[in-house]
Amino acid sequence: MYSIKINFEQKGLEPVTLNDIKPDHSLLEVLLDAGIELHHNCGGVCACSTCHIYIKKGAEFLQELSDKEEDFIDRAVSPRIESRLGCQCELLAGTGNIEILVPDQTQFLGE
Repeated sequence: MYSIKINFEQKGLEPVTLNDIKPDHSLLEVLLDAGIELHHNCGGVCACSTCHIYIKKGAEFLQELSDKEEDFIDRAVSPRIESRLGCQCELLAGTGNIEILVPDQTQFLGE
């Protein structure tokens, strides 16, 4: 089981901590199930970069970065070394603490 702390770049959103999260789910799925908005224009199939997040702690608990994911991260707004796509961050078997930063979701068209 995992504990996931979610911080937000968007003003007015307070950090959220989700506890008792089971493995074999992506961070995109975990956030959406918790009612936390994370854009995913492609439906979570690694065909865009809108579910871009920053992994601040616990990257070792996530499925490794693939070449395809890396290509789409390069297209994301403000990519950094700790950038990942939420749809590709599958939680591995085990337990631990993960901390992420969700970019400002108002930067996308339609917001």
